[in-house]
Amino acid sequence: MAGLGYTTFDTSVGRCGIAWSQAGIVGVRLPEVRELETCRRLLQQYPDAREWRPPTDVQYAIEGIVALLNGKTVDLSDIVLDTFDIPEFNCRVYDAIRRIPRGETRTYAEIAIHLYVSGAINAVSNAVARNPFAIIVPCHRALAAPGQTSGFAGNAGIVTRSRLLSIEGALSGRGTNLFDALLSGSPPSHEA
Repeated sequence: MAGLGYTTFDTSVGRCGIAWSQAGIVGVRLPEVRELETCRRLLQQYPDAREWRPPTDVQYAIEGIVALLNGKTVDLSDIVLDTFDIPEFNCRVYDAIRRIPRGETRTYAEIAIHLYVSGAINAVSNAVARNPFAIIVPCHRALAAPGQTSGFAGNAGIVTRSRLLSIEGALSGRGTNLFDALLSGSPPSHEA
């Protein structure tokens, strides 16, 4: 198989998209409101991609993403990424983020210090914002400031950073918010 392939797949939070090359995964899209929109955004990023049946390694990635979004403990760090068109600094940021354990977070400043570029907080932020590998590179674990979970995770899908961290147990000390309550069907708690 030559070129880029893509497919969409069901998860507990909606229909996600994934694109790949022979070298590895090139991108993951979190679900949009409609599957058509997820595909449209995926094809905007990868206009040469063709809808194909996923090869074994991509199916493995899909199964891992589905399991993680179902709340299972899954290690996605062995999934091969195709970073051919990704700037070197961004690749370093993504490698650092892939090492953040499930249920934990790091700030952009902590990631910059880990990379020995303490003054590069904005560059880390920009790399996080451009992450094409949502969930596989768990940018929802990278926060602008401690405890700041606002905003969308990954590539601006409908799954919020807060929801992903909740699935992973990183927000276990926090009461449910309205968004969590709507998804779970239980009323929000009034804990501070």
